[in-house]
Amino acid sequence: MKELYIQEIARRLGVKNWQVENCVGLFEEGGTIPFISRYRKEKTGGLDDASVAEIKHWNDVFAEMEKRKKGILSTIEEQGKLTPELRDRVENCLSSGELEDLYLPYRPKRRTRATVAKENGLEPLADKMWNVRLADPEAEARKYLNDKVLTVDDALAGARDILAERFSESAPTRDALRKIFRTRRIESKATKAASNNPEASKYRTYFNFSMPLQRIPSHNLLAVLRAEKEGFVSVSLDADPDKCREKIYYDFCKERRYPGPKLAGQVRDAIDDSFKRLLEPSISNEIIKEAKEKADLESIAVFGENLTQLLLSPPVGQKRTMAIDPGFRNGCKIVCLDERGELLHHEIIFPHPPQSEKVKSIMAVASMVDDYGIEVIAIGNGTASRETEDFIKRVGVPEGVKVYTVSEDGASIYSASEVARKEFPDEDVTVRGAVSIGRRLMDPLAELVKIDPKSLGVGQYQHDVDQNLLREKLDNTVSYCVNTVGVNLNTASPYLLSYVSGIGPALASNIVAYRASGGGFTSRKQLLEVPKLGPKTFEQCAGFLRIHGADNPLDNSAVHPECYHIVDKMAADLGVPVKDLVGNESLVKTIDPARYVEGDFGLPTITDILKELSKPGRDPRQEAQEFSFADDIHEIDDLKAGMELPGIVTNITAFGAFVDIGIHDNGLIHVSKLHGAKLKLHQKVTVSVLNVDLERNRISLGLVK
Repeated sequence: MKELYIQEIARRLGVKNWQVENCVGLFEEGGTIPFISRYRKEKTGGLDDASVAEIKHWNDVFAEMEKRKKGILSTIEEQGKLTPELRDRVENCLSSGELEDLYLPYRPKRRTRATVAKENGLEPLADKMWNVRLADPEAEARKYLNDKVLTVDDALAGARDILAERFSESAPTRDALRKIFRTRRIESKATKAASNNPEASKYRTYFNFSMPLQRIPSHNLLAVLRAEKEGFVSVSLDADPDKCREKIYYDFCKERRYPGPKLAGQVRDAIDDSFKRLLEPSISNEIIKEAKEKADLESIAVFGENLTQLLLSPPVGQKRTMAIDPGFRNGCKIVCLDERGELLHHEIIFPHPPQSEKVKSIMAVASMVDDYGIEVIAIGNGTASRETEDFIKRVGVPEGVKVYTVSEDGASIYSASEVARKEFPDEDVTVRGAVSIGRRLMDPLAELVKIDPKSLGVGQYQHDVDQNLLREKLDNTVSYCVNTVGVNLNTASPYLLSYVSGIGPALASNIVAYRASGGGFTSRKQLLEVPKLGPKTFEQCAGFLRIHGADNPLDNSAVHPECYHIVDKMAADLGVPVKDLVGNESLVKTIDPARYVEGDFGLPTITDILKELSKPGRDPRQEAQEFSFADDIHEIDDLKAGMELPGIVTNITAFGAFVDIGIHDNGLIHVSKLHGAKLKLHQKVTVSVLNVDLERNRISLGLVK
C-alpha cells in the first residue's frame, strides 16, 4: 500500500503509521481480524478488534480508489490531456469526491447543451469569455454566426452553455459550494401523495420539518429520506442561491480579473444557469448523500453494538430444556431438548382460550418435565407469552427448574430457512421454531449465528442504510463474538464453525465431516488432517477452537499452539507438568513474564498466556438470570402514569431504548429520560410509566434511577 494511504488511515484512526503498515502487511499474508488483534499484538501495538477492522475497511477503500485512479488516468491520457500536474493531483488524491471532481471535465458525457454549442463552433467564443479577453461579447459573437448559429443571441446563449458546464465541472467551485451547503438546513415538505394516504401518518413529524444538516440526529435524517423515498415528502437544502452565485462570481474574478459590464452580465447569466440547472441539484444530492453516509455509520454502529450484546447474552449452558412457542387458538408448541440441544420430543397443548384444556395441559407438561428430566424452561416472548408463563407457574414444576422468557425475534425466519430444513428435515416449521427458542436459551451465540442478523430485531433503520457497509459490520461483529467466546471443536455446528477465524463455510463442512468419520478431535494438530485445511488456516483458527478433555490441556485454552513451547518452558522451570500449571492461578502468579520474552513473542503475548493459564477456556459471558414481569400487568389498558414496573431492554437506538414490560407493545425510554445511563440489550431495568397513548399503542417510559 502507498505511503500516503497509510498516513491517511493512521490520521483518521489516531494510530501510528507503523501500526497501520504492519496490519496491512498481515492482511496481505492472509491474516484475519480476530487473529491479528488477539495473537499479533506486538506488530499492531495492541490494537483491538474494532481498530484492526477499521484499518481493514480503509485498506479496502483505498485499494478500490487506487484502481479507480488508474482507470481515470488511462482515460485522460487517451484524450491527450494528461499533464504532469494533473497526474500528480490524481495520484495524491485521498477523497473520492475530490477525485471525481478532477475527472469530471474529462469524463465521457452524454450529449448536452454545451456539447451542441461546441459542435456549432462556439468554444473559441466561450474561451475568450472564460479568460476575460474581450470587452464587447456581442461584437465578438457576430464572428461566429453560421448556418447553425443564426443570431448573436444564439451565439451568446451557446457560449453561456459552455461556461455553465465549465463552472459545474470546476473542482474549486464545487468544493466551495460544498462548504456552504454543509452549513445549511435540511427541509422536508409534505407532498400531495401524503394527504390521503394512511401510511403517511407515521411521517407527520416531517411534513413541515427543518433542521441544520450538521445537527440533525441520524434517526431523523434516515426517517426523512425514507419518507422521501416513499413519496410522502420532498427534501431539499435551503442553500442561499444569491450567496452561492456571488461566491462563484467572486472566485471567477479573483482567479482572472473583473470583466467589464457587458461581459460581466454574460458571465453572471452563465453562473445563474449553471447553479440552478447543474450545480445546485448535484451538490445538494451529494451533501445529503454525505450526511446519510454519516447517519448510516452511526446507525450501523448502534446495530453492531446491539448485536454484540445479543450474541454475548448469558447462556444457561448444557441443560435439559423445555421450550415453548406460545399461542392461543393454535396452541402452545412444546419441544424437549437434551443437554446438547438435540430434539427428544414435541407436542402441542391448548391451555388458553378458545380450547382452555387446562387440566390436560398441566398433566402433559408435568409428565414431560418428569420423563425428560427438564432443568430449565424457555418461553417465547410473542403472542400469549405472559399467559403461558402464568400457566407454567401454576403447573408447579419441580424445585430448581427455572423459567426464562426468550426473544422470538428471528425464530420464524430460522424455522423456514434452508439451515432449519437441513437440521430437521422431517419436522414442520412450528417444531423448528420452538427448538430455536430453546437452543438460544442454552447458548444464544451458537443458535443466533444461523439467523440473518437483520432478522433479530435489534437494528435501527437497517433497511435504509448502506447494505454493503452493514453486511461488513455485522459479519465483523459475529466473527468478533464467536472468536471472543471460542468454539468447541467437537460439538459446534458448521454454522458456528464458519465464523471462526480463517475457516468459512466450506472448511466448516469439511471439519464436521472429518469429525463424524473419526469420532471427534483429541488434538488441535488433527485439524491439519482435514481436507483443504493447510498450515496458514491452522495458524488463523487453532487458537479459537477448544477441545474438552484433550490430551494436551492447552488444546482447551486460548493459548495458541505456536506458543506451547513457551508454556512447556514455564512448567519445566517450575518443576511441574503442564497439566498442573494450567488453571493453577497461585502458581501462575509466581511466573515473571519478562523471562519468557523471545523473538516475535513479546510481553503482550506472554501476559495473555499467563491470563489464560490462570483461567483456561473462561467463557466471558455472564450467567443467565431469571426474571418476572409485574403480575397484574398484561394489557396496555392495565397501565397508568406513575406506575413503576420491571422490564427488559429489547432494543437500543440513537433516540432511546425499547423495553418489554410484559404486554404486547414495548415501551420507549426516550434518550432524554435515560438520565445519562448507558443501557445494554436484555438488561433488567425498573421503569416508570410516563404516558400511555391508547390510540397509537405507544408507551412512554422513564428509567428509574
